[in-house]
Amino acid sequence: MNLRTATRSDLPAVLALLADEDVVVDPASVVVGEAYEKAFADIVSDARNEILMLEDGGTVVGCLQATYIPGLGRDGAERALIEAVRIRADRRGGGLGRQLMERAVERARLRGCALVQLTSSRRRTDAHRFYASLGYPPAVPQS
Repeated sequence: MNLRTATRSDLPAVLALLADEDVVVDPASVVVGEAYEKAFADIVSDARNEILMLEDGGTVVGCLQATYIPGLGRDGAERALIEAVRIRADRRGGGLGRQLMERAVERARLRGCALVQLTSSRRRTDAHRFYASLGYPPAVPQS
């Protein structure tokens, strides 16, 4: 498995992974609109943001976005915020998600981040079970 940062040519694959968690979406069928182009350009031009791609034999099988946030806590250390974690529907259950997360956390650690935060939509109950298996506590419900 190859972990690398995304390039513009990866944008359709990222959007395909984000489009539907339950089926494999062909990246060639994805329409990349102006808003996606702008958002991607903003992310890759910002040294505090990256989209990481997990590849197997040249095929994108997973992705996530990491944002590095400066803070005054923990002696001024950065923290990493991980979001938009996706593994292709037909490749789940084989440890790719764990590998992607572990490697992203290691990148954050090497960068000097003192902690890692994770966000996820409340609707993604399967993802929440997966994150709990990695040691991420469940979110505190908002009142």
